[in-house]
Amino acid sequence: MSTSVLPQTTTWTADPVHSVAEFKVKHMMISSVKGHFAAIRATLTLDGEDVTRSRVEASLDAASIATGELQRDAHLKSADFFDAAKFPTLSFVSRGVARRDDGSLAVTGDLTIHGVTREVVFSVDGPSEPARDPWGKERIGLSAATKINRKDFGLNWNAALETGGILVGDEVAISLDVQFLKS
Repeated sequence: MSTSVLPQTTTWTADPVHSVAEFKVKHMMISSVKGHFAAIRATLTLDGEDVTRSRVEASLDAASIATGELQRDAHLKSADFFDAAKFPTLSFVSRGVARRDDGSLAVTGDLTIHGVTREVVFSVDGPSEPARDPWGKERIGLSAATKINRKDFGLNWNAALETGGILVGDEVAISLDVQFLKS
């Protein structure tokens, strides 16, 4: 009789106090505006034997968007952009993890923004080795980045500039720095 050993998997939950989900987009084609989402939720199921068998689910509260300008934040929450009243959550569900030659991971999954789901690939550094905090809790961290075209998600609002060009760029850089607590 053979005994099969299940791989050691652990579950980790994002610590929103020590995590950030940021974005950057061109404004008036001359500089970038940055913002972040304050309400982050994520669960990482980490396979300790083979990280490529790991998976992650994450969500952001659309109404938690902050760019440092209240009027802009209100516009971003409106139907012109995220329509936070109708689509309160941005979400990501991984479908695959692959190792890259440089040691990073390519995490492929479904990103849903404004009710539209598209496949994206995040470049991920980490997860780090586990460390214990001063209160005895085990933590790991990772960083992830990708770029999307906002129009692919139905975020089409824009304004033409008198001098030519547009007010808001189409390409959005997304970066995440997430610290997880062992569940």
